[in-house]
Amino acid sequence: MVVEGLLYTKDHEWAKVEGDLVTMGITDYAQEQLGELVFVELPEVGKQFAARKEIAVVESSKAAGDVYSPVTGTVTEVNSELSTRPELINEDCYESGWICKLKITDRKSLDNLMNARKYQEYLDTL
Repeated sequence: MVVEGLLYTKDHEWAKVEGDLVTMGITDYAQEQLGELVFVELPEVGKQFAARKEIAVVESSKAAGDVYSPVTGTVTEVNSELSTRPELINEDCYESGWICKLKITDRKSLDNLMNARKYQEYLDTL
């Protein structure tokens, strides 16, 4: 499932842009590939990340996967509920399974993201 109105990376992260804030997580495709998640390593609030740099780690019984920041920014909030309920990403990756929120510090980093149509076209090639 690809949600309209979000932006996407080729590494299967999604970004919901609201002004200077981005809420991000992993896509439905990514959580399906990983299987049932058992652990999420969240970033620290206040830490800065460049676009496409590792921001979090998700682990399933099958594999661990790095999660990359979709934009350049500073973490303003994390979804601490994932610490005890990582399966929220499997259940609803676009709403209750969000990973963190970032304040964008380089708006040009948004230029590398795909809209829903382009992301779906990309998925169709995999």
